[in-house]
Amino acid sequence: MKRLTVKAFRARKGERIVMVTAYDYVGAKLAEQAGIDAILVGDSLGTVVLGYGETVPVTLDEVVHHAKAVRRGAPETFVIGDLPFLSYATPERALAAAERLMKEARVDAVKLEGGEEVLDVVRTLVRAGVPVMGHLGLTPQTASQKGGYKAQGKTLEEARKMLLDASALVEAGVFALVLEMVPSALAGLVTERVPVPTIGIGSGAGTDGQVLVFHDLLGLFEDFKPRFVKRYLEGAELFRAALKSYAEDVRSGRFPGEEHAYSVKPEVIEKLKETL
Repeated sequence: MKRLTVKAFRARKGERIVMVTAYDYVGAKLAEQAGIDAILVGDSLGTVVLGYGETVPVTLDEVVHHAKAVRRGAPETFVIGDLPFLSYATPERALAAAERLMKEARVDAVKLEGGEEVLDVVRTLVRAGVPVMGHLGLTPQTASQKGGYKAQGKTLEEARKMLLDASALVEAGVFALVLEMVPSALAGLVTERVPVPTIGIGSGAGTDGQVLVFHDLLGLFEDFKPRFVKRYLEGAELFRAALKSYAEDVRSGRFPGEEHAYSVKPEVIEKLKETL
């Protein structure tokens, strides 16, 4: 599979783009082997991998660290790195953060949240040659300001602002837009009105593509299942059963067996004993 370029990604407007959010070498490798089009190294690693409970504490160092692992696991897949909270508070900070993600982690693009308030940042990054993916709807970094983790764009005012923000972001230079927890009718309208691909999560089937978190679609969190997640595996149950079997085998003496051990010539051990 040949890695997508930014131009090729944008040209897939109207197609079904498949994206997954992953954070490590193994997850990225499996995604590439499965033919996934793009991998997002999201700041959701704070809740999914690091146990923070929210995305705000995630640092740029942590995103870079995980993006490096993803790139090693998926060298032929289009990879987007999230800019964490406050790393793009100013155009200057955004440039510094994007430089690290692109030079150190070798991502193909960066993603940031927001609409009108981030236009100067987007323009600065694009002028510098940094491909930028936008993110509208539920923006986890500022979820508390929007009333928590709930669908966005349900009022006329919110819906109108989202359409205006989407158009403004495209004009500023984004090559794609993530639409998170946006009512499906509105997400479809945004998709119709912008010339770049839209990637939906919890936004219905009217977007150009879809993204789900690796751990969510594999069912690795039993106590977390948003309505927009489809589980393709009950991973937590399978993994736990395997770990229990391992523990039982060790405690009972069934593991390791002879087939798991390495041998040495008996005379070597006998001579060793003689020297003791």
